[in-house]
Amino acid sequence: MKVQLLKICHARSGDKGDAANVGLIAREEKFYPLIKKEVTRSRVKQHFKGICFGPVERFELPNLWALNFLLHNTLGGGGTVSLKQDAQGKTLGAALLRMEIDVPPALLKQSARPKPVKK
Repeated sequence: MKVQLLKICHARSGDKGDAANVGLIAREEKFYPLIKKEVTRSRVKQHFKGICFGPVERFELPNLWALNFLLHNTLGGGGTVSLKQDAQGKTLGAALLRMEIDVPPALLKQSARPKPVKK
C-alpha cells in the first residue's frame, strides 16, 4: 500500500551553503531497510524537481535508522545571498515526508510501541 513517509519517519533539514541537508529517520528499526530501499537519490531528486538543480548525495546511517541527503544547488546561493523564502531549507524535511512509498500492510500492523494502559 502507498504510504507517506511521515507515517514511518521523522525528518530534519537545514542548509550547507547552497545545498539543502535533509535527514530522514525511521520511527522504528523495522522501517529502516524499507526506506533504504525505496528512498533513493533519484526519487529524492524527482520529488524536489523544480528546486533541486544539482546532484543529490545520500548517506546511510544504519545505527540511527537514518538516511541523510544533500541536495546541491537547491537554495539559490544559500541563506546570505538567496532571495528564496526558505533559503536555509528548513521546510524541506516536511516536504520529503510527503513522498509516498510502497509499504507492506503487515509491516504497518506490527508495532514495537507499547499500547497505552487503560485505567
